[in-house]
Amino acid sequence: MGQRVQNRSIYLAVGVLLLLVTALVLYSEAEAQNRTLYWGSRGADVTRVQQRLSQWGYYRGSIDGIYGQLTFNAVQAFQRKNGLPVTGTVAERTWAALGLAAAPARQPAAPVTRGTPARPVSDSVNLLARVIEGEAADEPYIGKVAVGAVIMNRVRSPAFPKTLSGVIYQPHAFESVTNGQYNRPLSQDSIRAAQAALNGWDPSGGALFFWNPAKPVSPWIWSRNIINRIGRHVFGL
Repeated sequence: MGQRVQNRSIYLAVGVLLLLVTALVLYSEAEAQNRTLYWGSRGADVTRVQQRLSQWGYYRGSIDGIYGQLTFNAVQAFQRKNGLPVTGTVAERTWAALGLAAAPARQPAAPVTRGTPARPVSDSVNLLARVIEGEAADEPYIGKVAVGAVIMNRVRSPAFPKTLSGVIYQPHAFESVTNGQYNRPLSQDSIRAAQAALNGWDPSGGALFFWNPAKPVSPWIWSRNIINRIGRHVFGL
C-alpha cells in the first residue's frame, strides 16, 4: 500500500514538472513576438514605439509608455506615409516598418559543413541590396531603406523601366552601377534594407530621385522638388 502511494506521488510530481516545462516553453515563444499595441496599451513596448516615432519626427509627446491620443496620431501618420494600413494600431507589419520586429524564436542550430552557404536571399533582394550598398553604405539604416524605396518607386512609375533590373541597369541611372561599386561585399543592413523596401516601406515619402548635395551632381537634379532629407541624401520628385 505504501509503495503504491509513493509511486502515485512520484507520477504526480513528474506530471506537475512536465506542465511547468510546457508552460515555460509556451511563455518563451509568446515573448518572442511583439504584442499588438492599441489605444490604452501601456508598458516598455509602447515606450519603444514612442522613442522610435520621436526619433523619426512623428511623435512630439512624452515618452511615458502610455498609448494615448498623441501616440495613436503618430502611428497613423507613420502608417500613412509608409503605405501601411492606417489602423492606428501597432501590429506585425508596423513593428517591422519601425525596425522593431521581434527576433524569431531560437531554432536548434543546424550542423555546419565546409562550403555550406549563408542563408540564401532572392535575386531581387540581392540585386537591390547591391545598389543600396554601393549608393548608401555609410548611411543609417533608414537611409538605406529610402534609397531602396526610390528604386522601387521607379519600377512603379510610368517614366521608368517596368522591372527592377531595368531600372537598376538603365544607363547612368546609378553611379555605383556605372563605377562598379555595387559589386562590393554586402552588409546585413543592406540586405535587410532591400527586404524592407521590397515589402513596401518608403521612408523617402515617394521620391524618384536621391542625391548627395556635398558631391558634384548634374545641375538638372536641382530642378527636382525636394521632399525629404535622410542622412547625407536629399530625396525628390
